[in-house]
Amino acid sequence: MVKAIRFYETGGPEVLKYEDVAVGEPGPGQARVRHSYIALNFIDIYFRTGRYPLALPEGAGSGLGSDAVGVVEAVGPGVDYLQPGDRVGYLIGPQGAYSQARVMPAEVLIPLPDGISDRTAATLMMKGMTAQYLFRQVYPLKGGETILYHAAAGGVGLIACQWARALGVTMIGTVSTDEKAEIAKANGCAHTIVTSRENIVERVKEITDGKGVPVVYDSVGKDTLMDSLDCLQPRGHFVSNGTSSGSVVVDSQLLAQKGSIWMTRPAMVHYIHPRAHMLDMARELFDHVLAGDIVSEPQQTFALADAAEAHRALESRKTTGSTVLVP
Repeated sequence: MVKAIRFYETGGPEVLKYEDVAVGEPGPGQARVRHSYIALNFIDIYFRTGRYPLALPEGAGSGLGSDAVGVVEAVGPGVDYLQPGDRVGYLIGPQGAYSQARVMPAEVLIPLPDGISDRTAATLMMKGMTAQYLFRQVYPLKGGETILYHAAAGGVGLIACQWARALGVTMIGTVSTDEKAEIAKANGCAHTIVTSRENIVERVKEITDGKGVPVVYDSVGKDTLMDSLDCLQPRGHFVSNGTSSGSVVVDSQLLAQKGSIWMTRPAMVHYIHPRAHMLDMARELFDHVLAGDIVSEPQQTFALADAAEAHRALESRKTTGSTVLVP
């Protein structure tokens, strides 16, 4: 038996329960992983609240979380690319990362380089790989662009700041406070917009001499939609990569009126397969970390038993950077 978080109904943080669960031996194509750190992501809140539906079997409930690092304890038949003792991380697969240990499909496990600690890796699996697919696949940045990125002081945002700097991209980042603006700038964000006292569109036009930007990465959603569209150049790209303030609903006529805008709502699952491609993505990310281009450590740490408290902190925008749970 191990300790894990389960929930039996959707709702606020109080629905999260810290319980004993059974963990068996890995079957064919599986591996058992003992977690050292578990990452907290905003998508976990979407699952907890029911915005993203999950099956909640009566009496069994559901696990939560898809992003953790740890060590392989055992492998099942047919797994010849991992062995007990290997350090690994993962960001896709069934929900249930909020646990001390679990059995996983081995194909989703990513070996960790010796030069990257578990603590650092826990901030990189989902958040760093998200920055990779946004900047290198969804709208491939080549260097020299000026971009707008919302929530620049968040977990993905601080990695994005550093990645943009490494690519030679000028990043304009929105933040909610002056304190977060300083953190974003320290991580490579060229310009910050403090949304509590500055107008996003006016500042972007000022920074770009009225031209606007070719791409906006918007993880906020409903509250920033119109500002994002108004910051784009004609035929610009609106990347809706999150909905923390609510869902985005766009009439196609609006995209035409705003300059024949391209819009996409990307999901990691469509950019990470097959396994060889996932490993290439991770290698690019890890190379930046090993070269010192990207430095990432947890800014907040909670015990696994205090997962509800961690959710409250994230939802209330009291966090900066990455938050991890320790089993």
